[in-house]
Amino acid sequence: MRSNRLRLAISPCPNDTFMFDAIINRRIDLDGFDVEVTYLDIEQLNAAAMECRYDVTKCSTAILGAVGDRYALLDSGSALGRGNGPLLVRRKGESAPLKRIAVPGEHTTANRLVGRLFPEVEVRVPMLFSEIAEAVERGEFDGGVLIHEGRFVYQRRNLELVADLGLEWEARMALPLPLGSIIASKELDEETRARFERLLRRSIEYAFEHPMVSRAFIKDHAQELEDEVIEKHVALFVNDYSLTLGDEGRRAVEALLE
Repeated sequence: MRSNRLRLAISPCPNDTFMFDAIINRRIDLDGFDVEVTYLDIEQLNAAAMECRYDVTKCSTAILGAVGDRYALLDSGSALGRGNGPLLVRRKGESAPLKRIAVPGEHTTANRLVGRLFPEVEVRVPMLFSEIAEAVERGEFDGGVLIHEGRFVYQRRNLELVADLGLEWEARMALPLPLGSIIASKELDEETRARFERLLRRSIEYAFEHPMVSRAFIKDHAQELEDEVIEKHVALFVNDYSLTLGDEGRRAVEALLE
């Protein structure tokens, strides 16, 4: 039997744990792969990709141009779709111009979107995604960009929506928004990369067919544990594009990288 030990890195967010559950917890035949998984924040994942630390890793789509000589984009596993963009928020009732905002990492797709869609923002301060809403609420920034579970629960705080960056992108580009990608090291031979891509697609198909099997695993890693938040998160970020990018998905990636 073929055997490949792979170092895998993903985020602890529900969309990743939902898609990779069947691989990590061996609910399907792994085709000889022995997978060792590490969970990192998206900006930590981006830094790891820049340093080629993992064989297969999640990353922000925005950095694909910077790592394309070392990693190949997989056709499966992307967080890409419509109506799923990061949210730019501010404290309720504020009207001052957004000059200084918090973003979830320098190399994230969210940060790239702000730069393209809101060039009037003078300072973008990178920080951990899960701390942004509270920092904006305290008045440390004029606004902040929320991703992951934060976009579903900001209304519980003294915050209001300024713009849905995904909807802004779609209105301008007429394409879905490519947020995150799964990439495989080019040090792996092409056949191994293709095998893992097929394995990941099977894992996602299994997740769609058995949506509740991974719930406990997801909750072990999630920031927000409410079933409703988890279900909204998965429904928004895991879709047909996650199974295969297709022509439209690849055009969207190319548009973001221009």
